Amino acid sequence: MSIAVLRKWARVPAAVTAGAFTGLAELIFLLVTALTLGLVAVAPAARRRVAAASAGAARWIAGRERRRLAWAAGEPAPPPLPPAGPRVFGYLAARALPALLGGLVTALLVTGVALAGIVVRSVLAGTMTVPQLLGQVLLGLALLTLNLQGFVTVAGLDARLARTFLESSTREELERRIGELAASRAEVVAAVDVERQRIERDLHDGLQQRLVALGMLLGRARRGADPERTRMLLDQAHADAQRAVEEMREVAWRVYPSALAHSSLDEVLAMVAQRSAVPVRIDFAPHPRPGRPVETALYFVACEAVTNTAKHAAATVITIAVGPSATGVEMVIADDGVGGADPDGSGLHGLARRVAALDGRFEVRSPPGEGTTIRVELPCG
Repeated sequence: MSIAVLRKWARVPAAVTAGAFTGLAELIFLLVTALTLGLVAVAPAARRRVAAASAGAARWIAGRERRRLAWAAGEPAPPPLPPAGPRVFGYLAARALPALLGGLVTALLVTGVALAGIVVRSVLAGTMTVPQLLGQVLLGLALLTLNLQGFVTVAGLDARLARTFLESSTREELERRIGELAASRAEVVAAVDVERQRIERDLHDGLQQRLVALGMLLGRARRGADPERTRMLLDQAHADAQRAVEEMREVAWRVYPSALAHSSLDEVLAMVAQRSAVPVRIDFAPHPRPGRPVETALYFVACEAVTNTAKHAAATVITIAVGPSATGVEMVIADDGVGGADPDGSGLHGLARRVAALDGRFEVRSPPGEGTTIRVELPCG
């Protein structure tokens, strides 16, 4: 028997014994939760707070149980659970059965150890013959085998309950994924429409007006009879043409950052920092370069965040940190401004939709008076 198998056989009884004690604690937790919800039933606000706190505690407890089962099976730690629902509370209630059985097999093991101690003491005292000793050893090995099989059975029942209540079935997972894709597709279409409207507005209100003014300047220069005035008008027209080119470049960058075709993301973010009215510090940790869609999404998030901070946050510094994460790449944008940003506002909501289209995570934390922190995590696989 290999060392790995011996370690597994040692982990299973320990995990089942621990599960017996945690099962008792979970039963007490469910009873206290039910009693508390009953007491605050007449106060809807208090009931909601108690329910939210109980759901968070149930999610934490169920997560610990999954880690215990993964340790017993010699598997890596499972991913975090989604927000707790009725299935989590159902799992904690169903765990009463394996907890009871685990307590029984643990008690039998303790009893067997005590009986083995009695046999050893009898042998040392010389009150047990050799045939009696052999009979006791054979009986003890048989009972130990049954006891260990009981531990394995209880551990298997516990793991099956966890899979049944906490892991989505294949059909449920497919339905959830289809719903996410449908919502993501609708969000992408809406985001594209909003971006088109924004580009059209920028072209109409900015570049078009500048080109009209440029045409008027050139017309006045053509009709002018004074060479000095004509030269001044041409100089002004030349300056306006330069500004029009810059505005055209800005509009083009809002459509797609062409610099990413021949520059890395940190270099492009450095360009964003140079154009910012608020000082920007960039912390770029080395990591494998993600795909172009991921870099583009990170660029747009950084641009929008820097622009919003300069307009509304009254910040003195912005920090952009980019580095690897467990699933891909992560970017954190923080400022020391006034905070109070609305995650449901058009700008941040549009960024959240862009990130969701790539199966990413978008979080905004902006308590009043404590600045704003935007965290984006995008998969690279």
